[in-house]
Amino acid sequence: MADFPPMQPTEVLRHKHFSKNQKLTLWSTTAGFGLENMDVMFISFALSSIIASLRISNFAGGLIATIFSLGTLVGGLCFGMLADKFGRARIFTSTLVIVALATAGMYFAHNIWVLYALRFIVGAGTGAEYSAGVTMVAEAFAGKKIGRLMSIVQIGGQGGSVLAALSAAFIIPRWGWNALFLVGLLPIIFAFLIRIHLKDSEEFEHAKEHRQENQQENSRVPLLAVFQTPAMALQTIGLILMMMIQTGGYYGLMNWLPKIMQKQLGLSISSSSMWMIATIAGMSLGMYAFGFILDNFGPRLAFGIFLVVAAASVYLIPMANSAWSLLLIMMMVGFFSNGMYGGYGVVVSRLYGTDIRVTANSVVSCVGKLFGGFFSALIGLMMDKTSLSVVMMFFSAIYIFSFLVMLSIPALGKKTQF
Repeated sequence: MADFPPMQPTEVLRHKHFSKNQKLTLWSTTAGFGLENMDVMFISFALSSIIASLRISNFAGGLIATIFSLGTLVGGLCFGMLADKFGRARIFTSTLVIVALATAGMYFAHNIWVLYALRFIVGAGTGAEYSAGVTMVAEAFAGKKIGRLMSIVQIGGQGGSVLAALSAAFIIPRWGWNALFLVGLLPIIFAFLIRIHLKDSEEFEHAKEHRQENQQENSRVPLLAVFQTPAMALQTIGLILMMMIQTGGYYGLMNWLPKIMQKQLGLSISSSSMWMIATIAGMSLGMYAFGFILDNFGPRLAFGIFLVVAAASVYLIPMANSAWSLLLIMMMVGFFSNGMYGGYGVVVSRLYGTDIRVTANSVVSCVGKLFGGFFSALIGLMMDKTSLSVVMMFFSAIYIFSFLVMLSIPALGKKTQF
């Protein structure tokens, strides 16, 4: 594990004091998060239309997210290890070509098998987006509290979700769900133009030089290193389980909530998109609040508050009986269920060394997202076979489980700067 210099209590991060590369790192990471969020939300809003047009079951529709998660696992682990060895910026930029081609290909997907294949490729391309992005932010601001900073980057990334919601409301009724994915090329081009000027941090360059001088350390496999001791293995597995719940809850709520609300309140796609924007607004406020608590009180209290309240807040969803009540409930659910997402990158980047940091973020993020991706298919099956109340009980139970796992990770309770 890495040691980080203590931070002065009065130190404040201000954008005007950032170096050029720090600014590029923040912008490129924000664009990458926006791309990933937009892509996930495209499937959320198009899911009902995909199921209808391809004449598939809810379970088959839920598998779309699962296939995507499998792609992120393969791409995240492979590109993550390459980023730890050759450089974050180089890998962070090159994977956009894969994403661009597969996203454009979604326009031509007219059967479920082609759609599955393309979603796998998109997942592989975006697999290193999160892990490389949070790692580069952590290294660009080494020794500083970055909870709020990472949250702000995540909030900026929610712009992709807003773009997806507005695009879905306008495009799907007019040109169908296939045309929606052509919009996905825009942030890819934007991100590429930023990243061609991006450089790795001095911390990484020094670590790279050290590895080149020490052949024994250079031969270490990053994927194995994150499990090299029993204590580290348990820590890694615990963080994976927490990310699984985080992702599973997010995919479950975002992929199925529009369909649930359209059925329960008779909302159109356009209307449900507007209520989804309310959820995104709640998430953004939650992310900033979580970052503030993380910086000032540590990860245990921050995760504890959000997980417990998230478990309780999901029971409010079936209570919605009007557009305005739905608006308020979705903002609250979004605040607590996804507000803590930015904290995982902060915690992992501070608990693992420079030479395995992207790989560690990839393992936690991609493995967690893989298993979390199955939740979407499971919830689709539950909707086919059970009632909405059972689905809500399931959501609540998984957040309580994550809370218990969090308490079992010793490093999250230490009085250290995150």
